[in-house]
Amino acid sequence: QLQLVESGGGSVQPGGSLKLSCVASGGTFSRYVMGWFRQAPGKEREFVATITRSGGSAYYAEPAKDRFTASRDNAKKSVYLEMNSLKPEDTAVYYCAADSGSIMFTGKLDGVEYWGQGTQVTVSS
Repeated sequence: QLQLVESGGGSVQPGGSLKLSCVASGGTFSRYVMGWFRQAPGKEREFVATITRSGGSAYYAEPAKDRFTASRDNAKKSVYLEMNSLKPEDTAVYYCAADSGSIMFTGKLDGVEYWGQGTQVTVSS
């Protein structure tokens, strides 16, 4: 069983930046594709980004392209999401996710094996 704990959320003004972190425990971290999802109030959870097991490649949803960067450090069992040029529409609970397969490369969340508890990001002036 893999446990995921996110941190780094908070409140920021439009145009600001935040870096989310997710630390894993209880499993072999490098075996898992890691991803980030978010859920805004009243909306379904949606894909944000995913990163390959080695960290060599990352893929982003359209709203995240050119503003967000996913990275990972397998030695620290951690994955990160650096978010720049934040907009009010980025306000959501952000979830870290892990899967031993490739489901997250499709942008889908059904069947993703492990989830963190989420961290709130609020973008407001």
